[in-house]
Amino acid sequence: MAAPVVSSISPTQGPMSGGNTVTLTGTGFSGATAVRFGGIAAISFTILGSTKILAVVPAGAGAVNVTVTTSEGTSAQTVTYTYVAAPSLSSLSPDQGPVSGGIVVTLTGANLSSATAVRFDAIAALSFTVVSATQISAVAPAHAAGAAAVTVTTAGGTSNSLTFSYVVAPSVTGLTPAQGPASGGTVVTLTGTNLSGATAVRFDGIAAPTFTVVSATQISAVTPVHAAGAAAVTVTTPGGISNPENPSMYFYYAAVPSLVSVTPTSGTTAGGTVVTIMGTSLSGATAVDFDGIAATSFTVASSTAMTAVTPAHAAGTAAITVTTPGGTGNPLTYDYYDTPTLSTLTPGLGPTYAGNTVTLTGTSLTTTTDVRFGGAAASFTVLSPTEVTAVAPAGPAGPVSVTVVTTAGVSNGLTYTRVAGPGI
Repeated sequence: MAAPVVSSISPTQGPMSGGNTVTLTGTGFSGATAVRFGGIAAISFTILGSTKILAVVPAGAGAVNVTVTTSEGTSAQTVTYTYVAAPSLSSLSPDQGPVSGGIVVTLTGANLSSATAVRFDAIAALSFTVVSATQISAVAPAHAAGAAAVTVTTAGGTSNSLTFSYVVAPSVTGLTPAQGPASGGTVVTLTGTNLSGATAVRFDGIAAPTFTVVSATQISAVTPVHAAGAAAVTVTTPGGISNPENPSMYFYYAAVPSLVSVTPTSGTTAGGTVVTIMGTSLSGATAVDFDGIAATSFTVASSTAMTAVTPAHAAGTAAITVTTPGGTGNPLTYDYYDTPTLSTLTPGLGPTYAGNTVTLTGTSLTTTTDVRFGGAAASFTVLSPTEVTAVAPAGPAGPVSVTVVTTAGVSNGLTYTRVAGPGI
């Protein structure tokens, strides 16, 4: 009989620790007394017939020749078996991702060539690519929230495990305040769930200039510049993007108010005058100020009109401003005047018929709107802040109180006496 012949071995490689079973195919295997890998005997072997043997590989290193020995001799063919070093992992990047999977993870380590599997716990990666002996790119499968052990299997065995954390997608449920200026810069508080590890906060896709993760349920963010209108607010974490298809929270960007007119344009230093302010973007007004002094009260009628009650203010010009969530608008001028006073009336006597010119002196007469002799209006001319002339209207003989009305109020009264002409 002839010496045995080894024609092939399957698999052709395995771990350096041995212990795996291989199949030898050839001829003349009946009565085999030894199977060797290099010079080391197989841990055990089973003869399945004259053409096949199952052998348990011993520990070893490198490429070795596999031989079978029978009573007729030892096989002389060069059929090699290669010992492969076990793979090892040193890092994962990123090391966390969404429970839905689909994220590409880079595994770094050693002896990763010929990888046959990448697993997250017992779940196979959706796909993987061996980039080099030290790197694999794998697509994470779906997995329940929590830690998953990532391993790589090669002919050399299964690597040590590294932890990949599966994270639930964040959810934003509250926003305070919910509006602010288009110029940005508003500090808003986002509340929700699974906000830890946030990597971005966006307003309609525009990244917040800064943000701070306060807790798993709260983030503080500064709004970016944005056109007036509603902006969807989203948070991105390793678990994904909060409600990307149907955002539940919106921040409303308001335009800066613009003031066009105020009516009346002046009033008493005592305040209490109701003024009408016209402009644009007045909705949501939070303040109306006169030189920094808050209006006694105000009412917004529409985005273009509002009324306000003037506060007390020293005589002079005051700047009216309106503040909304969009900011503080341009100022309008409002003039404060003291209540008029009269000190002299010359002459103090006159006929019962109209036409006598009377000179009134006093203070704060500039904005005179009416001069009255009792209840009768007189024509008048403002000469200066301290002097007005008026033409006395006709009236019955006797005394009558003369007053001046200005935008700041009604003066004290002085007596003018009508005298009946002599009878014939």
